[in-house]
Amino acid sequence: MDITLIEFMQGQMTFVSTDFIRYMYDKLPWSARLVGLVGPRGIGKSTMVLQHIKMQQEAIRNKSLYVSADHTYFATHSLIETASQFVREGGEWLYIDEVHKYNGWSSELKQIYDSHPELHVFFTGSSILDILEGEADLSRRALTFSMQGLSFREYLELFHGIKTPVRTFEDVLNGNVQIEGILHPLPLFSKYLHEGYYPFSMEGYFAQRIQQVIRQTMESDIPQYANMTPATGRKLKQMLGIIAGNVPYKPEATSLANEIKVGRNDIPTYLLYMEKAGMIGLLRDKTGGMRGLGKTEKVYLDNTNLIYAISGSNADIGNVRETFFYNQTRLNHVVTSSKVSDFEIEGYTFEIGGKKKSSKQVKGISDAYIVRDDTEYANDKFLPLWSFGLLY
Repeated sequence: MDITLIEFMQGQMTFVSTDFIRYMYDKLPWSARLVGLVGPRGIGKSTMVLQHIKMQQEAIRNKSLYVSADHTYFATHSLIETASQFVREGGEWLYIDEVHKYNGWSSELKQIYDSHPELHVFFTGSSILDILEGEADLSRRALTFSMQGLSFREYLELFHGIKTPVRTFEDVLNGNVQIEGILHPLPLFSKYLHEGYYPFSMEGYFAQRIQQVIRQTMESDIPQYANMTPATGRKLKQMLGIIAGNVPYKPEATSLANEIKVGRNDIPTYLLYMEKAGMIGLLRDKTGGMRGLGKTEKVYLDNTNLIYAISGSNADIGNVRETFFYNQTRLNHVVTSSKVSDFEIEGYTFEIGGKKKSSKQVKGISDAYIVRDDTEYANDKFLPLWSFGLLY
């Protein structure tokens, strides 16, 4: 292989630690022929791929190649050409990072898959939009998985070296959430809410880095996917700011369209783009099926770090509570709106609040819980909000 690519891979692996592994690692079929991993910018997809290569036996590493699709090498070389040369030299494991930044990536992956049955290809993309759009060519070939940012449990391990096992939903409801070595979890939980969702927070300058994530996603990733003009991309960022100031936001297409000066019918599409890009979360009702896709009850920012990055000291604590709960529970469970409280999950009803929140609102409702953000431990039907951060 070209020495440029070899040196690039070796350089990337040098700085990767295997001390902490994201929740998604053991869920991926690493040995499958074509696997895609997608998710928002900055949540650790590239690091996890490099960790996987680093942890393989030397014989496997010697037959592996990691490339980034936005490397200058691909200004004059194609993925197809690179894969073919790699196979001729005995390569068996090809890892392509940031694949959505390569024009025609979907069709070239399809050709690589069909031409080299002995080659295993793993690809990642920072924008879930591009990957899903391109899946039309790869639907019968690629296994595609999605990853989200750090849970509170993962944050404790990565940032503070505190290891605790994943809890089941039943564990959390029963209050079985004691973390060894932590008597008072709330101070660490507060730090997580502000700067713990993205692994790059450890590198410092978090405020600048997260603003870059927001800007690149809203002004580059989504417009590129949807063939929008730069001006429309800026309107999307303006739309995000409006939502951030009103979350949990009840979708009202006409007023939102008037405020950012776009067509009313464009608003649902823009919201869907923003959700898939990891900027917002759309809470839907229990309609189900295709009809449920259009029945959005509330719009949240995707995670609490985004709230503080956009709203700063003006962040509404009630919104922070609900956003955290929705973000952490949606990964493994179907979360819907509730007619009598904030959320419903598989028959359980949840009302989110502070330490003064009573059970009055859900009185007489079976399987109803009050989730409080400033409570350390469970007490019957009163559960601590932080404990829902142990679910993955």
